[in-house]
This record gives sequence, C-alpha cells and structure tokens, in this order.
Amino acid sequence: MQEFSFSPRANAALSGFSPVLLAAKQLHRSAWSAAAIALLAISGCGGDSSSDVVTNLDGSSSNTNPASVAAATTQSVPNSRMKAVLDELAALGAKPIDTLTVAQARTQPTPADAVKALLVKEGKSTAPEAVGSVVDRTFPGPAGPIPITIYTPAGTGPFPVALYIHGGGWVIADRKVYDSSARALTNAAGAIIVSTDYRLGPENRFPAAHDDTFAAYQWVRANARAFNGDPARLAVVGESAGGNLAASIAIQARDQGVPLPLHQVMIYPVTNYAFDTPSQVANPDSAPLSTKGLRWFYERYLNSPADGANPRFSVLRANLQGLPPATVINADIDPLRSEGAAYAQRLAAAGVKVDYRNYSGVTHEFFGMGAVLDEAKLAVAQAALGLRQAFRN
Repeated sequence: MQEFSFSPRANAALSGFSPVLLAAKQLHRSAWSAAAIALLAISGCGGDSSSDVVTNLDGSSSNTNPASVAAATTQSVPNSRMKAVLDELAALGAKPIDTLTVAQARTQPTPADAVKALLVKEGKSTAPEAVGSVVDRTFPGPAGPIPITIYTPAGTGPFPVALYIHGGGWVIADRKVYDSSARALTNAAGAIIVSTDYRLGPENRFPAAHDDTFAAYQWVRANARAFNGDPARLAVVGESAGGNLAASIAIQARDQGVPLPLHQVMIYPVTNYAFDTPSQVANPDSAPLSTKGLRWFYERYLNSPADGANPRFSVLRANLQGLPPATVINADIDPLRSEGAAYAQRLAAAGVKVDYRNYSGVTHEFFGMGAVLDEAKLAVAQAALGLRQAFRN
C-alpha cells in the first residue's frame, strides 16, 4: 500500500479533524479521491459555503463567488509550491509563448515537465498515478482518425464515462501532455476517462478542433458499451482551450437535439474573445499563460478576429438556457480568471446549477499538478464531486 503524502500545510489544517478523517492519510493514492471528496464537502468546498472566501483543508483559500472574482482587479501571488514549479519551468528553458514560432512552442518544456523535474529534485517518484487500465486507439473523426486514450478505473463496471479534452490553445500539446489530469479524474470520479486529441491550428483553423471534439462526444456516446462504459452516464471535462471545447459541446448538443452530457466540468476555460478583462490586464506576461500568449493562440487558431464573435468560440455570448449542471474551476493567477468567473455567472443566471471555485496562490495549468500541489488535489476532488453527483442522479 502506498501512503499518500500530505503537505505540512495540509497536516496542520487537518489537525482539528476527527481521527476517522485523519485516517485518510494512510489511504492508497487511488483511494485519496474518495477521502478528498468527503473532506472537501465537510470543509465547505462543495459549493454550499455561506462565505465567499473559504479556507481549504490544505490551508489555502478559494473564492466561491464568481461575481466578485470576475470584477477583481487584484490577485494572489504564487504560493511556495506553485513558485517551485514555476522556477523549474524557467530552469528548463521555457520561454514566453508569444516569442516563439509554432514549431518551437510545440517542443519547448511544459508545466508537466516542470512538475517531473521538481519531483526528481525532491527525490520523489515520477511514476504516473496507477489506474485500472490504459488503452490507446483511434476513432473516425471528421477529417480522419483521431487518437484517444481510454483510462478505466479498477473494478468491474460498467462505469460512467467522461470525455476529457486537453488544453494547449488549440495549437500546442496533446492528450499525452495532460496524462496526469486524466489519471487523477479516473480514480477520483470512479469513471472511464476518454482523453481525445483534435486537429490543431494553424494547420487546421476554427472550427476544426470544435468539430473534432463534438465528433468525439458522439463517438463515445455511441460506443461506450464496447469499452465497459455506460452511455447513459456521460459527462464532458476540459482544461483551458479544452474547457472552451467542453462548453461548446454542451451547447451544440442542445442545439442539435443530441442527448446532453449529465455534467460539464470547465477548468480555467476560454469563454470570450477579449483582451481587456481585469485578469487579462493583471497578467500581460504571466507564466505559464499570459495575455500576450492568449493573443498568440487566437491568431493561430481563428481565421480572423470575426471568428472570435462566433458563440461557438466565445461561449460567453451563447444562449446558455437548458444546459447541464456545471463545475467551473479557476486559477487566481491566470488571464482567464475573469472570463471563467463571468461564464459561471451567466450559467447561473440562465438557471444552470453551478459549482464555482477560484483557487488562490496557483496559476493556469495547476489542475494536473496533484503530485506537488495540494490545490490540485482539491480541484480534482471538486470536479469529481460534481461528476459523481451527476452520475448518481
């Protein structure tokens, strides 16, 4: 049995809890998900807190009020663990994306590489989180075969299923770069995670990625039983550009009369083509994503600025009535913070149930850093809580 390691902050925060809850420290890594979900709910992290700012069990804070986050003109600074990751990323030679060619951007070190470097420096294992099974294959996309990875939890099934869509600004990265997120969600949600690639710009511009991921959603629904999944319990999850694509899938499914996902999880999503939000103004040169970087990505995926007004891309401008319940996760130090909060606001105004949380002290890309960041563990548990609740209903 592998003992799960809590940080000193988490140990201190847990000191006031009962011995039963403290026993979570001895759980196998794959069992941490269920314990974290329980602890998350107890600590008020399930979206029902009476206070906007909540102290998480790891000692950090997060804000559950999207209105205050969307309007905020100040932000936190990276906590010590986040700073350690950013320092490793810089030491690996990562450069601002807006200074690179597409080819250079696709081959430079990633935040995932920085996490591994930090683990090595600290003498810790870099082995990926274990799941029941991992299978690579393809499915027939609109323009040819698209690679996917199917992560299955331990157990007999049939399991609920979530389509997971990676980030990278529709230009860089692939599902393999985001392997840690998919593995964590597989265990935390007790679900099959189908992680899909999609065509990238500038070789394949808007709406290529949107078309591919909607096709992936339809393929998963039609074929879930073939890989021990339950097509009646299907959700969508996405990070960054993938969060934009996940939101777009739910809207397109509603508009085309395709069965809706039971839940949508959007992790620091792109929701609007703009460059003047409070968080964009505050993060012109931030790492690993800056406002200058956003512009670089948009110029390489969209055909022209006119595409930015298309509600399929700027989902904040779409009709949001009749969409499934949502989990929206933000990083406080992120140019996308304001628009993620604004999207949560608009969803709630449209009558959609929303669990929103903005995590202090962390940057864009923190979600998959559970090996080194307590906030990532809590964010994964938050996402899993929404998925598990949807799959039970």
